[in-house]
Amino acid sequence: MQAMALQRLRNIGVGSVSRPRCVPRVAGPVKPRIAVQAVSTSTGRTAPRMIQHKAEAFWFYRFLSIVYDHIVNPGHWTEDMRTDALVPAKLDSPDLKVVDVGGGTGFCTLGVVQSVEGKNVTLIDQSPHQLAKAKAKPALKDVTIMEGDAEDLPFAADSFDRYVSAGSIEYWPEPQRGITEAYRVVKPGGIACIIGPVHPTHPVSRFFADAWMLFPTEAEYIEWFTNAGFTDVKMTRIGPSWYRGVRRHGLIMGCSVPGVKPQVGQTAAAAQQQ
Repeated sequence: MQAMALQRLRNIGVGSVSRPRCVPRVAGPVKPRIAVQAVSTSTGRTAPRMIQHKAEAFWFYRFLSIVYDHIVNPGHWTEDMRTDALVPAKLDSPDLKVVDVGGGTGFCTLGVVQSVEGKNVTLIDQSPHQLAKAKAKPALKDVTIMEGDAEDLPFAADSFDRYVSAGSIEYWPEPQRGITEAYRVVKPGGIACIIGPVHPTHPVSRFFADAWMLFPTEAEYIEWFTNAGFTDVKMTRIGPSWYRGVRRHGLIMGCSVPGVKPQVGQTAAAAQQQ
């Protein structure tokens, strides 16, 4: 699988750009809990990190939510990065039905509603503290904002034209499960786009990254999307204007990875468990 993922990464190429999260379950078929591998074997990194757990992330964001929009966004998740990162999601119609998973304070959602009518957008996150910030933003007044789990989404299959998740995967204990959920809730022909960090190569950066949270490799993103059943999986590197993601420095600030759901049916990840 590692070789296949790496070969697929080579085939699609990696581009770079100049700039660059309990609710009542909705009606729909009951889905089984699929036993999927938490972390890819491509790096041998299998244990969740310091805050790669839902409880720890909840309390982490309880306090970070106070300053998130003022501290995190200006340096590491800028409006320019958001614009570049959402291009692969192809938000090309105001009538698209979009879910922003792990949307937190709504920063990414603000980018979504620039192209899609707010009434067609759902923001879901596990942190009520982050969501309180989102609810206070006038531009998101028409957006449906709700608590929920990225790895167990409270939506019926084939519910959305687009699935977007930015800066959330690094807190998922089971990334493959989360991406499999993305496949489930997206309509056939729809696109899921995950925006997240990339595993550093410099030894010092790698040590702190592995101790803190999940930093997937580029190959892992491709592998998880492919296992879930997505096709036309691509990757674009993103970063703030002050950092261009030079690989020799051992750090890429992030990436935007889209995939297309080709058809209704069981995902590849689900099929492997039978």
